[in-house]
Amino acid sequence: MTEISVTELPEQPTAVVRATVKMDELRSFFDGVFGTVVAAVQDQGGRVAGPPFAMYHGMPGETIDVEAGFPVAGQFAGTDDVTASVLPAGRTVRALHVGPYESLPETYQQVTGWMREQGLTPGSSMWEVYRSDPNAEPDPATWRTELFWPAS
Repeated sequence: MTEISVTELPEQPTAVVRATVKMDELRSFFDGVFGTVVAAVQDQGGRVAGPPFAMYHGMPGETIDVEAGFPVAGQFAGTDDVTASVLPAGRTVRALHVGPYESLPETYQQVTGWMREQGLTPGSSMWEVYRSDPNAEPDPATWRTELFWPAS
């Protein structure tokens, strides 16, 4: 069973690229975006302040509205390609998923069931924080992904 809890989060400034992406092209989207975001932040004198994440706006279908990037510290005003954004403050459900990305839907089902049991209403956006680097950790069974889903 996935460990699920409620936490209060502060707002976190971020640097992201936002796009509508086909679900089967997410991995290549992330591979192309993360380096671009780091370079843009560093060019403005800011610094990356945590692991990469992806925020999903709405429920996935054939495509998903997604912003991918990093939390940032210091100044970042955005560029033509990379936008200054935020991870929202407030009451948020957190869960830790261990395993391949392909099994994330099972964890989301557990989280939505848990929220129903707790009488919580999920927000329209949620995000994943990628605690493992698949290039450095080739075994998908060890990958750690945190899910964050604002709830009321």
